[in-house]
Amino acid sequence: MKNIVWIALLASVFVFSACNNNNGEELTEDLVASEVINNPQTADESSNTNKKLPKIQFEYTDFDFGFLYAGEKVVHKFRFTNVGDADLIITDVSATCGCTIPTYSKKPVKPGDEGFIEVEFDSSGRKGQQHKSVTVLANTQPNRVVLNFVAEVEEAK
Repeated sequence: MKNIVWIALLASVFVFSACNNNNGEELTEDLVASEVINNPQTADESSNTNKKLPKIQFEYTDFDFGFLYAGEKVVHKFRFTNVGDADLIITDVSATCGCTIPTYSKKPVKPGDEGFIEVEFDSSGRKGQQHKSVTVLANTQPNRVVLNFVAEVEEAK
């Protein structure tokens, strides 16, 4: 019984010490601090009328791939524009399913410039109506945008 307690104690110490992922190093330009994303200073636009903020505007956030045969891979680019007054930084793009692979540029998007989130959907092993989404995290307010797509997957002939 004592061995189990000691093992649990050592495991918890290891887990808590492993949570500090920057190991005391300063953030590099490739990493973006989470304060940029969840900064309450940018959340209240009424008190920050003089602050310059980025703003992401997508052409559309929903897309229909139509009918696909099982096993087909399709790609779509969701285009956006930074209509704000500061550089737009996308920090993460995540999909709800392993069948969906999003890619995006990690470089800042200047005000007025355009960018895109590319989404690849693999219909292998899928059948029927498919609803998938991709969540985009950026230094905007709100800091999340959800992109959705649908596809009707039929068995290959």
